[in-house]
Amino acid sequence: MTERTQAQEPVGGVRRVAGGSPWEDVFGFARAVAAGDRVVVGGTTSFEGAVLHGEGDPYEQTRVAIANALAALAELGVGAESVIRTRLILTHARDVDAAGRAHQEVFGSIRPAMTMMIVSGFVDPRILVEVEMEAYRGDGS
Repeated sequence: MTERTQAQEPVGGVRRVAGGSPWEDVFGFARAVAAGDRVVVGGTTSFEGAVLHGEGDPYEQTRVAIANALAALAELGVGAESVIRTRLILTHARDVDAAGRAHQEVFGSIRPAMTMMIVSGFVDPRILVEVEMEAYRGDGS
């Protein structure tokens, strides 16, 4: 399950993808932005529209958040193999193993640089995990 993504026409060589997050219009951001060879996916959760997948389950929230982030990358012509950095942001240290397992299932052979952080919470207290990614296209498209 992935959030609905929609690529916008490039402006000044920069392309943006909306992910359907309820906060995108409120806070003024895009799910992903591509500029030159660099593609960045901002904090992505397991929300699909107004539905939170995996409520209370850090593994499932991580799995769906990664799928949502990869869907945004795909809209910009980038696959998981081009991901060079990931960040997993969690609300509880007890969820590190579950989140790490979901990450390993996708990126185990790709091995991007990874950071895992614990924070006090997110805008919706049901969110346990947020994922960020950076990818490198290497062809300038």
